[in-house]
Amino acid sequence: MSKKIRKPIKKEKDFSGKILKILSQNANKSFNYKQIGAKLELDDTKSRNQIIKDLKILTAQKKIIETEPGKYLIKAVSQDYYEGTIDMTSRKTAYFICDEFEEDVFIPTNNLNRALDKDKVKVYVYNRRKGKRPEGEVIEVIERDKTEFVGVIDMQPNFAFVSTANPKMYTDIFIPKDKLGEAENGDVVLVKIEDWPKRADSPFGSVIRVLGKPGEHNTEIHAILAEYGLPADFPVEVEVFAQKLDTSIQESEIAKRRDMRDTLTFTIDPKDAKDFDDALSFKKLENGNFEIGIHIADVSYYLEEGTILDDEAYQRATSVYLVDRVVPMLPEVLSNFACSLRPNEEKYTFSAVFEVSPTAQVINQWFGRTVIYSDQRFAYEEAQYIIETKDNTIPVDVSITGESYVVSDEIVEATLKLDELAKILRKKRMQQGAISFDKVEVKFNLDAEGEPEGVYFKISKDANHLIEEFMLLANRKVAEYIGKQKKTFVYRIHDEPNEDKLIAMQTVIAKFGYKIDFRNKGDISKSLNALMEEVNGKKEQNLIDTLAIRSMSKAKYSTDNIGHYGLAFDYYSHFTSPIRRYPDVMVHRLLQYYLDGGASVDEETYETKCLHCSNMENLATNAERDSIKYMQVKYMQDHQDEEFLGVISGVTEWGIYVEIVSNKCEGMVRIREIKEDYYTFDERQYALVGATSNRLLQLGDEIYVKVKNADLVKKQLDFHFLRRAE
Repeated sequence: MSKKIRKPIKKEKDFSGKILKILSQNANKSFNYKQIGAKLELDDTKSRNQIIKDLKILTAQKKIIETEPGKYLIKAVSQDYYEGTIDMTSRKTAYFICDEFEEDVFIPTNNLNRALDKDKVKVYVYNRRKGKRPEGEVIEVIERDKTEFVGVIDMQPNFAFVSTANPKMYTDIFIPKDKLGEAENGDVVLVKIEDWPKRADSPFGSVIRVLGKPGEHNTEIHAILAEYGLPADFPVEVEVFAQKLDTSIQESEIAKRRDMRDTLTFTIDPKDAKDFDDALSFKKLENGNFEIGIHIADVSYYLEEGTILDDEAYQRATSVYLVDRVVPMLPEVLSNFACSLRPNEEKYTFSAVFEVSPTAQVINQWFGRTVIYSDQRFAYEEAQYIIETKDNTIPVDVSITGESYVVSDEIVEATLKLDELAKILRKKRMQQGAISFDKVEVKFNLDAEGEPEGVYFKISKDANHLIEEFMLLANRKVAEYIGKQKKTFVYRIHDEPNEDKLIAMQTVIAKFGYKIDFRNKGDISKSLNALMEEVNGKKEQNLIDTLAIRSMSKAKYSTDNIGHYGLAFDYYSHFTSPIRRYPDVMVHRLLQYYLDGGASVDEETYETKCLHCSNMENLATNAERDSIKYMQVKYMQDHQDEEFLGVISGVTEWGIYVEIVSNKCEGMVRIREIKEDYYTFDERQYALVGATSNRLLQLGDEIYVKVKNADLVKKQLDFHFLRRAE
């Protein structure tokens, strides 16, 4: 069945909104009723009479001015017009987000006027009386947030439509016959919106790239990247440029650096890591203190500003960690080889070296360029084995080499002492109000084709905390060193929690018998830590961990240092991962520039770069989350006949969300699917209530479910409700 491209013109009773839009877009020009009718493509007598009537009403309302008999102009300054962004809902309505309003302005579907999610728009706001929810109409789309979309193509004889799986994209996209490219019916494609004619239902676009067939593994992964505008490969010219770099270690360069090749140095990373961008060195000093070096790959040595390689790295701003692959910020010749601190190789590094007392007090510090030699590469599991057993023989079942091997006594001693110091540093942080979020991470065992064979959970242990604490120390001390000089710098900042979100969270967790102390900042962080400890290992842990994280503000990059609430640091930056984060590259460059005596750089320039890096980080995070959802759905496709114990993780008017205990996959049970009673949503109790039994289905309840539908394209699971876990 073909779709109509254009709607017939409706003879509306009220053209006020459209008149205001025309006059607003032509703020310096006056119009008569005929000119407005022409703009609206209306020339019948009934419509013209309505336009004349609306012009008089708008004049009486003082929204427009009659400059001369029959000619009208928008008021030069109108407090009813605001600029902001659109936040679409899945119900084809939207909210207008603007700093000048305490509550978001509701935009009905018929007032969107072609605005799409996250577009920057000008909105006319009405219904602003006290006690009434403000509503508005989009007068102008100032700037599209995105023009490229991923969807499935539906071919017609002379044109096609592309429908997206994004619930916030309320329209399909019309593709003329001459802009279909190589696309075939049913393909997943990337399309670009090029125009949206006035009287067309849908925007007009063209096919940029064919991604493949729906449901195929590579198609869906590439679709996730394309949806967020993230690249899958490097341009050929960037790869060629990187391959031509001289990555050899030169004596002339070593002479310019602090030589730390003779100091015991090792790396601790995930067992499947390919890029090692940080290493630790350890030396006992004669005065009883310890020299601890945090050595970071000197990416800025190879990544020269102004080159196509640097431009590409900046545009990407971050590596993207999808469930089955990494899309790196830097080409492999740098990320996995030249800049990777691989064992038994000399490497250029940028280091933070500290003299630390046995009580973990920093006595002295030094920052600068170094050259190191890594004596050992550990996986977290191997380092954890040493910490737990104090044994220097790594057994086969822990070893990443597949064979048992012996670690030197010197490395065992260093690992144990670093663990001891890290625990002191961590304890101090917690006492100062840092918040501990050790949320369980879902990981997949994949076969050679990238198909999920099993699910496991990544949990942070002492070895993870050891690396974390020394990376935090380096990041904090670098930021503090520059921050106290009052020079422009790239900080990692984190604002205080959103009080409204905390109150909403309190409403939910109260159902489990928990509470948060709101008296002051310090009480909130202590209360959250106590909560995290109390829920550890319980059925509601993942739900409450997620709610707590969502109540927090988002960390971001900025030149305006407001501190880092979650870590309880007054100064914090990102210095330790330049292979995968561009802000760390900027920090290295700025630190060296200031160490060389440079004056403070232009703040506005760096704030723009910070904003870009924060935006790209958010896109990468969303893509990573989507890839996990996709793999969870894929995994559950192969387990459709099994029963699963789940926990109710969300309750809405249309059903309940259920998280499976054994694998953290989440799906929905539609309210109409629950046959044991007739259920309705009770907003006050945040539960479904049975009409006959009066029984509740509420957050934290355990139920058994079975897969009803696993939609790879939408990345959604639907469950059958089987029974309560009683």
